[in-house]
Amino acid sequence: MDPIRIIEKYYSSETEAYNFLVQHSKMVALKALEVAGRVRHLNPDIKFVEEAAMLHDIGIFLTKAPHLGCYGDNPYICHGYIGRELLEKEGFPRHAIVCETHVGVGLTVKDIEEKNFPIPKRDMTPTTIEEKIICFADKFFSKDNDPLKEKPIPRIREFIARFGDDKLRRFDEWLRLFGYETSLNLSQD
Repeated sequence: MDPIRIIEKYYSSETEAYNFLVQHSKMVALKALEVAGRVRHLNPDIKFVEEAAMLHDIGIFLTKAPHLGCYGDNPYICHGYIGRELLEKEGFPRHAIVCETHVGVGLTVKDIEEKNFPIPKRDMTPTTIEEKIICFADKFFSKDNDPLKEKPIPRIREFIARFGDDKLRRFDEWLRLFGYETSLNLSQD
């Protein structure tokens, strides 16, 4: 499988959206590979992590995100499930799930209903180690500021905390799982 070839089925390489997507995805893929290396004992599928990280945001072109060069009709929150649909049609169901589960730190049915998100009402939380790695790695790179600059963990935690204690707890669990807890000296409670 060649992620760039799949991306080029949906994006012209001369567009702002393509350039953003490929740059951002490469940074996420590099971070995801770093994280996967920290948990080799959990046997993550390294090849899959790299491929799925490159494709996790493939659905953005069908959303309204002009700052990313995307002029679709859907709210940005939809890019995850749209990406899932695209990759399922391409014959990559495992990669497709990553598109859907990387948004935030994952979305529950309760989140979707309470926020009235215009997305399917189903659990969209990462469950496999590979899904968690890619979701975690994605949080280190902003879509609004410099997409090549890695965000520091305290800034990521501050952002995630705005969405609820449960979301911050999930991210903090990942910090421990992936061996980053020493950077914050997180308590074990």
